[in-house]
Amino acid sequence: MRIISKICLFSSFFAAVLCPAVSIAQPPPPNQGITGIAHIAFRVSDLDREIGFLAKLGYEEAFTLTYGKTTEVFIKINDHEFIELYPRTDPAQPIGWMHVCYEAGDLNALQRYYATEGLNPTPVRRAAAGNLISSIDDPEHGVTEFTQYMPGSRHTLDAGQHLGAGRVSTELMGIDLPVREGAAMKEFYTDLGFEAEDTNGNVRLTTPGAPDLHMELRAATPGAGPEFLFPVPDAKRAYEAMEYAGISAQRDGGLVFTKDPDGNIFVFLETGGKR
Repeated sequence: MRIISKICLFSSFFAAVLCPAVSIAQPPPPNQGITGIAHIAFRVSDLDREIGFLAKLGYEEAFTLTYGKTTEVFIKINDHEFIELYPRTDPAQPIGWMHVCYEAGDLNALQRYYATEGLNPTPVRRAAAGNLISSIDDPEHGVTEFTQYMPGSRHTLDAGQHLGAGRVSTELMGIDLPVREGAAMKEFYTDLGFEAEDTNGNVRLTTPGAPDLHMELRAATPGAGPEFLFPVPDAKRAYEAMEYAGISAQRDGGLVFTKDPDGNIFVFLETGGKR
């Protein structure tokens, strides 16, 4: 019996060495993965002019980061969504959209999962405003960021404040994004945990942790830029509010289009309900 036991023990040992168990990385549950958009970022030609434009849409400045001079301004859409504005410090820097940042329920868990998927996320670190942050380069060499709001951060401490009563929309619903490498970008977002659906020649992206998030990839054309999507209960009223505020806009049925001073496109979509 002892001999048999020893044989079984050695057999188990060699089986474990020669045939290790294969573990397949599992994505974190929806509440730990992507739960929405945290911010979109623009580099602007004139900070005051951009802040003034967004104020006409009802969006207030929440806080500013300064290191001898202003380096970043945070404009608030709601307690979880912001617009980050960066001043141009060099004439060679391009003006316009820089990146999107997604909110994560558990950024460390999400970063570990992305690492096992070969996406090469940067290590999780604490950003200047006090939140955790990581990023990944997409196939078109753009940056996609991820953040987790932390207790005591500038964002968290601003909860319930700077929520403009006159906001045309209280939510950033998503982005309609022109891409050059359609197949590669579709695969990239699928690897991030989005579910992709081909529709009308575009790719619509959804994610279980943020069912209201609307991302769409479309083939890039010369001069095309991203469109930032905001839901409104009534497009006519949204258009009238912009006109009253002195914003030039165009209305096409349930859609209202306007551009900021640097030409970034904001689209307000009539979805009904309270926004």
